[in-house]
Amino acid sequence: MDKGEIPDNANEHCPGPQAETAGKSESCAGCPNQQACATGTASNGPDPAERMATVKHKILVLSCKGGVGKSTFSTQLSFALARTDHQVGLMDLDICGPSMPKMLGLEGHWLHHSNYGWIPVYVEQNLGVVSISFTHSESDDEPAIWRGPRKSGQIIQFLKEVYWGDHIDFLVVDTPPGTSDEHITIVNCLKDTGIDGAIIVTTPQEVAMADVRKGVNFCKKLGVNVLGVVENMSGLTQPLSDVKFMKLTTETGSSVDVTQDMISCIRENAPELLDGVFAWSQVFESSGGGAERMCEEMGVPFLGKIPLDPQLCRAAERGKSCFEGNKCSVSAPALKSIIEKVVASIKMKEDLSGGENKETP
Repeated sequence: MDKGEIPDNANEHCPGPQAETAGKSESCAGCPNQQACATGTASNGPDPAERMATVKHKILVLSCKGGVGKSTFSTQLSFALARTDHQVGLMDLDICGPSMPKMLGLEGHWLHHSNYGWIPVYVEQNLGVVSISFTHSESDDEPAIWRGPRKSGQIIQFLKEVYWGDHIDFLVVDTPPGTSDEHITIVNCLKDTGIDGAIIVTTPQEVAMADVRKGVNFCKKLGVNVLGVVENMSGLTQPLSDVKFMKLTTETGSSVDVTQDMISCIRENAPELLDGVFAWSQVFESSGGGAERMCEEMGVPFLGKIPLDPQLCRAAERGKSCFEGNKCSVSAPALKSIIEKVVASIKMKEDLSGGENKETP
């Protein structure tokens, strides 16, 4: 029996999508194609370039170091683009540690099949999301123990199978930390359809700067334009009225909350400090403007700094945009300025290249 063409992301010892045991054998367990094979609907799908032809702009978000807030930035970038009435897609390529479902309040959702392919999960009418969590049933505590080829296969399947609609303006691709299989795969698959560039997210420490240099060189070697570097968590910044004051007992290490006493004292003696005054603290050992100097040395734009804002952290935990309401008064203006620079850079490049569509924001 002709077993048909085996998909790129199939498990080892795949019997083939047209075999009698397709989707039912032991080797099929955990394969992303298992359901499709079992129901006889498996297909290699269209070419990635064909799918991506409907995507106008593609932005990669990179970091060579984990824990720098890359996924938070990707989420807020997507929210910002969507709120300006653009059709936006957000693709979470962190196979081993997907965080988008949590950050967008989409836990428990699944991708659904249609005649066109997989349909993204929509957090807003014009913001669709794709994540590995939407295709596999493992619990949150189960690790994804995948080798490189299977990761690459899953990414290719996302590019081939996900139907974003007839047109989307921006696809934001949130990549895992590092410069490895996933990054090489996504760049190789998208380079023929055009990648507008990559945004590299870092934190202020000197050790993070070394990783940023690797990220910039990675992009240069693969021919990806660097849209710029973002310094995240650049100092803990809070309105004075949000600060909690504690009195410590040095002998025991215990503490007493004296916030109300301090606020009452300030209100009585200097009430003007409660309005528009922020408490700032350098949480990380700073490289002393190293990110800006590094960008100048390497010939890439420095997009700006985002302060460590507890309100932004809460918004991310709740799957909300930091631009809704006025709660993220510290981080929202910084993010807005950075995103405006990114969009302006994309527009300038499109205008210079004589793009067919000049309606980029």
